[in-house]
Amino acid sequence: MATATSDPIADMITRIRNANAIGKKQVRVKRSKICLGVAAVLKEEGYINGFDSIDDTNQGEIRIDLRYGDRGEKVIQGIKRSSRPGRRVYGGVKDLPRVLDGLGIAVVSTNKGVLSDRRCREFQVGGEILCSVW
Repeated sequence: MATATSDPIADMITRIRNANAIGKKQVRVKRSKICLGVAAVLKEEGYINGFDSIDDTNQGEIRIDLRYGDRGEKVIQGIKRSSRPGRRVYGGVKDLPRVLDGLGIAVVSTNKGVLSDRRCREFQVGGEILCSVW
């Protein structure tokens, strides 16, 4: 992991998608506040088993334990980046997308932290739509 990335969320999503596709149990991503927030939302919503922060001499890493069903079926069917550094996507509480009519979630960065779209509706806040997971 020697390369620097200008979009840590896209890097995190790509690593999760790739590890999930080949059935890996764990994946490591670079640690940042926003990535920790996204991991916390994925755990809260049941898409991953858990995560922990690993300290090293540099930035640190997040170790994410991916979740699979009893027969090895994937819990994360798809994960897609919505907002990018070149094209930010914002939404008010009424504009937040319903991913697969509520079967998936949108991860949103708000002034109350990184939340799922369900929690945003509960707290009546909008923000930057980071990604969608189903």
